[in-house]
Amino acid sequence: MSEQQPLISHLLELRNRLLHAIGGILLVFASLAYWANDIYNFLSLPLLEVMPENASMIATDVASPFFAPFKLTMFVALFIAMPYVLYQVWAFVAPGLYKHEKKLVFPLLFSSSILFYGGIAFAYFIVFPVVFGFFTSVAPEGVQVATDINSYLSFVLKLFFAFGLAFEIPVAVILMVWTGMTTPDDLKKNRPYIVVGAFVVGMLLTPPDIISQTMLALPMLLLFEGGVFFSRLYQPKDDEEDVQEEPTEE
Repeated sequence: MSEQQPLISHLLELRNRLLHAIGGILLVFASLAYWANDIYNFLSLPLLEVMPENASMIATDVASPFFAPFKLTMFVALFIAMPYVLYQVWAFVAPGLYKHEKKLVFPLLFSSSILFYGGIAFAYFIVFPVVFGFFTSVAPEGVQVATDINSYLSFVLKLFFAFGLAFEIPVAVILMVWTGMTTPDDLKKNRPYIVVGAFVVGMLLTPPDIISQTMLALPMLLLFEGGVFFSRLYQPKDDEEDVQEEPTEE
């Protein structure tokens, strides 16, 4: 019974943290729901600004004009509430960490939020104008560009997640070095493979055009170099490894 009590308390703590995280997302969503159409209009600006004159977006489903903006607003609420969600994750795992681990993990959680937002901002302000300008300019003569609002939403959300996750590369590199999976020197030696892998990932995560693939791969390579640089701060010291590997004597 005494062994089950800690497990039950951990499960209750996990449930409470999940409820707090979901409640935070719903609260942000409720606050933004009134401006759902305005949020969608803001999201569609990169496309609308490069579309031909008198062209507009269309809705092929009857319910699309209602559901598409609210679907987008739910994702926006998730993005905005992400720091609070990560705080709930931190509050759950922090009691099980050592003091020096807390000093290392908290900056990673904070920087992961900043990097994710940076990836989304990079996609919206840099990638979208270039990609949409290219797509609309190569339309065959006689073809009217009129994008469905649901298709557009799915397209931009895919790119948001692709760039948001790609910008987490420095955190992933630091974690691999911190856990001893690799070292900064080994990562530098494998740089040619990393370059090829970045373009392969860009091909898989973006639409099938060379522009968006390249605009994802290049930031990934720069972020990889940044992760290798900062990972030296998290690299285990040789004396620490010796202490961990030294058998205890009774």
